[in-house]
Amino acid sequence: MEVLSHPVNVLENFNNIKQCKSTSKNFTAIPVVDLLDPDAKTKIVEACKEFGFFKVINHDVSVEFMEKLESEAVKFFNLPQLDKEKSGPPNPFGYGNKKISLSGDVGWVEYLPLGVGPEIFSKNAQVILPGNSEGLWSLVNDYVSAVRNMMCEVLEMITVELKIGPKDVLSRLIKDEKSDSCFRVNHYPPCPELQPSSDRILIGFGEHTDPQISSVLRSNTSGLQICLKDGTWVSVPPDHSSFFFNVGDSLQVITNGRFRSVKYRVLTHSLKSRISMVYFGGPPLSEKITALSSLMDDGEEKLYEEFTWSENKKSAYKTRLGENRLGRFEKSHDRSQITKTG
Repeated sequence: MEVLSHPVNVLENFNNIKQCKSTSKNFTAIPVVDLLDPDAKTKIVEACKEFGFFKVINHDVSVEFMEKLESEAVKFFNLPQLDKEKSGPPNPFGYGNKKISLSGDVGWVEYLPLGVGPEIFSKNAQVILPGNSEGLWSLVNDYVSAVRNMMCEVLEMITVELKIGPKDVLSRLIKDEKSDSCFRVNHYPPCPELQPSSDRILIGFGEHTDPQISSVLRSNTSGLQICLKDGTWVSVPPDHSSFFFNVGDSLQVITNGRFRSVKYRVLTHSLKSRISMVYFGGPPLSEKITALSSLMDDGEEKLYEEFTWSENKKSAYKTRLGENRLGRFEKSHDRSQITKTG
């Protein structure tokens, strides 16, 4: 879907934004999970262990609905720059561009993070987007509800497959009314200053893992890449009708390294814009994150110190992109095991 914003006005100079070698080769081995498949739960667990990433098909969210919400987001990013900036800065919710984190990371991106708690329809929440139709809020609420339900369904499949206790041992973290989840729309403008023939490309959003339990991404244009276990970066083929699931750092800790928190990044294009929508499923701020004893073998030691989601969240957003966000919680004598399991 095309966004008409002029990239130079949005992000000005790109000289301080990282570049990488361009690649157009798509990775065809990404696991595909059909939620109607009786073996779906087994395939999900296998994908979480090997890639920390998989694609979901046969879900209940219609393509027309996804495109409608995306269209509303495009209208926002097509607004004049000064109008968009009235909806910021992102503290923590609201319009932002170029600056990604408190640690100084930047990217060729503008974005709109939104809270998805009970206050989403409150007066203060709507102030974030002055002039935008109230229909956008209704669409966001319905979208988040559908994606949250899908995430919980997947987490419950994981619980059943791993035999780790009550069916909702993981999904309750997302269903809790105090769940610290959020929704974010990213716009990656084209960068015509880059020559299409060049072997270098701008990084719209640098390599990182998500600190939450899991995240669900809609990505219908090229640019998304994930990092494999051997350190190779591969391109994810776009899909307008499916969702991509990421294992987050918190789920890696809960499974004591059995699941792999995927590292990913987004590349830009010289001529085409890109829109992505991401739901981040986070637990309540006071929730203690630690390895489930019901999952661990006899004599197995925990790879990470126990921490609250609030502690992990604060630590993650003070860490530079690309760094090990779980590093401060690792038990030093177990780091070789982390390499083997994660």
